[in-house]
Amino acid sequence: MSRPDPAPSAAKLPRQPISRKRVDTVLSRSVAWFGVVFGLQALLLVLPQYSLGQPVWSALAVGAMYGSLLLSLLCSTVKRFVVGAHRAVAVVYVLALLTWPFFLADPSQPQEGDHWLYLLTTVATASAAIGLSVRGALVYLFVVPFIYGIIRATPWGGDGPWELGLFNAVYAVILGGAVLVIITMTRAASTSVDDAQGMALDRYSHAVRQHATEVERVHVDAIVHDSVLTTFLSAARAESAEEKQLAATMAGNAMRHLEEAALATPDDGSTVRFRQVADRIVTAARELSAPFSIRVRSLDTRILPAAQAEALYSAAVQAMVNSLQHGGGHEVKRWLRVSGVQGGAIEIEVGDAGVGFDLDQVPGERLGVRRSIIERVANAGGRAEVRSAPGAGTVITLRWPVVMAPLDGAAELDAASPTIEGTR
Repeated sequence: MSRPDPAPSAAKLPRQPISRKRVDTVLSRSVAWFGVVFGLQALLLVLPQYSLGQPVWSALAVGAMYGSLLLSLLCSTVKRFVVGAHRAVAVVYVLALLTWPFFLADPSQPQEGDHWLYLLTTVATASAAIGLSVRGALVYLFVVPFIYGIIRATPWGGDGPWELGLFNAVYAVILGGAVLVIITMTRAASTSVDDAQGMALDRYSHAVRQHATEVERVHVDAIVHDSVLTTFLSAARAESAEEKQLAATMAGNAMRHLEEAALATPDDGSTVRFRQVADRIVTAARELSAPFSIRVRSLDTRILPAAQAEALYSAAVQAMVNSLQHGGGHEVKRWLRVSGVQGGAIEIEVGDAGVGFDLDQVPGERLGVRRSIIERVANAGGRAEVRSAPGAGTVITLRWPVVMAPLDGAAELDAASPTIEGTR
């Protein structure tokens, strides 16, 4: 019996549209590089002014400031802990600014001209726009530059003219305000685009499901009429041994036809977003009788074929239902994890800390795990793994698509087949 063609790889899927997540990535990286460039420029003042501060303070302030700038660049590049890294830049700058007047090496000889921290004021306000809420970034924008202006006009800050301190503060507010406006408006626009795309795809997904349901109904009606119903009629009319033998043969053919139909995965080219699949699975989990701990992460606007989406959704729901039926009572810890992984794939994990079971002891006629989960996902071009042992709970992991490594022919066939792990 031939298997359907595997699902298309993520590389062949259409290019993903712009999204809030992508915009945030571009903004955070831009601000991080902006901070590094201004930090290099500030070195022209850091070097001659380094000795004006107490050695410990100078080492800590310069190290922490430049370390936070590099940290924000690293986190923005790898797209991990981005908000926290930019928030660290904003906090470190404020601490360095507030402590600057108290740690002069010689209070009677403060530095002349602008302090090196002034060149990083706009960097700090831009980082605050990334790391803080809009209201928090707005407060930061007005308060921090004026703190510098006030300190600059004091004897410890160089005893500069108050007009100069005010000018520096206003200049920093204008420049930082422009950055804040650009970031805020770009985020708002991308959020509106996301909402519009989500609404359109919700409607499209609903229409796709209705169409798939109708196609499946017509397909099932044809199977029932052409195979099952004909077999029943022949069996009812069979009187002689030859007629009974023919009815038995037809029954066997009908069963084989049903199995082949169950393995076929219809695909009309329709697609849905990963987020759509995750939302449906999460909704189903919240409607079950026992609570599941739910976590959804790293899902952007990547898409997958509608048929594969239905297979993943059905398999995930079946896994949760199995946990409720066989994993134990409501006191058992249960969880659902849906996440995007490298290579454009989606991974769904349904687990519990319940009674577990020995996979080798599952009777052959029990098709819940084998047919409803493993074969369903495999037919969709994915992979299902079941890990369970008596007393150790059960974890079912669904992945789509299967990411194949360069292997020989036998290994490739093994990698494409469903996997079950458990005790022996």
